[in-house]
Amino acid sequence: MTMTHLRLVVAINPTASFGKGRDVGPAVVAALRAEGHDVTSLQEASFDKLMAAGRRAVASQPDALIVVGGDGMVNLGTNLVVGTDVPLGIVPSGTGNDMARGLGIPHESTDAAIAALISALARPPRTIDTGRIEYTDATTGAPATRWFACVLSAGFDATVNERANRMRHPKGASRYIVALVLELVGLRPIAYRLGLDGRQKHLDALLVTIGNNVSLGGGMKVTPDAVVDDGLLDVMTVRPLSRVAFLRIFPRVFKGTHVSDPRVTIDRARVVTIDSPTAVAYADGERIGRLPVTVTVDPLSMKLLGA
Repeated sequence: MTMTHLRLVVAINPTASFGKGRDVGPAVVAALRAEGHDVTSLQEASFDKLMAAGRRAVASQPDALIVVGGDGMVNLGTNLVVGTDVPLGIVPSGTGNDMARGLGIPHESTDAAIAALISALARPPRTIDTGRIEYTDATTGAPATRWFACVLSAGFDATVNERANRMRHPKGASRYIVALVLELVGLRPIAYRLGLDGRQKHLDALLVTIGNNVSLGGGMKVTPDAVVDDGLLDVMTVRPLSRVAFLRIFPRVFKGTHVSDPRVTIDRARVVTIDSPTAVAYADGERIGRLPVTVTVDPLSMKLLGA
């Protein structure tokens, strides 16, 4: 890529009209236009409308699609560009920004994030893996497919995500912590059937988490050794714990040292199946639906700027 007159599409989080993130999208567009690029700004009233507009934009083969927002916007962008030659750029302005954290993209300063993006446009993109999710659409009952770039959760962590998404306060990553504490009241093991590259096992666990990247929930390093371009998914399972034991282990997740506990297991696989009669799945913070799901790594399937 060169820095001369690139044709860029910037997709802005529809929920960013209010709050601290409302000025980030316009700032990104203005900065890119100041660099001489041809920029199309996509701002829609809903994610569904933004997905449709983004699909049309990517079909025109721009030089890059840039998403402005949190991990939900990264998920939207992933599903738009996966398998294409259009690279994805990320300007994080969301609650957790876990994809950006794991990739080393600045997530605490808008100016730094924009500067990193502009610099990345002058370099060839990196190519990373994605996770392909096969599941049943709850509305239509038909088979469906989605992709994720960071982490899929299916257990207590997904339940926490559901509660956090319903909460209006507090703002920021602390909302996930508050939701977690509230959900601890009902902490119970879940009966899973888990498949790892065809090897099936039944287990009771608090959660099963599949990481292509490192963290969820604003820096919880659930799969701390995950690598986004190694052709493998890191699968973390946590065996049943009491509330007290959970609270003892929990602070260690921010450094990734929880994996040394014997009740925490990390496996690596290319194809993972998860089934349970009670659990739901979330990917990059977005609700997928009830289990079962099959998750397959798609090696080197997405081009990425600035990582």
